[in-house]
Amino acid sequence: MTITARVTISEFMTPSPHTIGLEQTLEVAHRVMREHQIRHLPVLDSGELVGMLSLRDLHFIETLDAVDPAEVTIEEAMTPDPFVVGPGARLDTVAREMAEHKYGSAVVVDKGKVIGVFTTVDALRALAVILAPRAQPRLHPSNRAKS
Repeated sequence: MTITARVTISEFMTPSPHTIGLEQTLEVAHRVMREHQIRHLPVLDSGELVGMLSLRDLHFIETLDAVDPAEVTIEEAMTPDPFVVGPGARLDTVAREMAEHKYGSAVVVDKGKVIGVFTTVDALRALAVILAPRAQPRLHPSNRAKS
């Protein structure tokens, strides 16, 4: 299908994602994820991307004995070196890489700054658009121009 050759990750990413600091606690991460109904938080240290924290990471670390979510830091639970792509990365290339390595998300970085997150939910939305008759890429709701 030729549409995927033209579609970039920026068309389907979640822009301006919520992030969390390296020294925050798991308790804070849970609160942010719950309040914003999200499952992935890029982890920053002095504005620089250093990891990714997923809801799955939180649940896993909390199954360990003697883990207090109010005291354990994000650094102890995050996945370092997240999958990073630029805003112009092709959708098909990113999706293939995510599937091959079983990544739940990609962090979209431009000029050293986190500008978006592309998750499996975003990938499914993209798939639905591409497979729809006369598919027209539909931007993430927060990417649409305000009228």
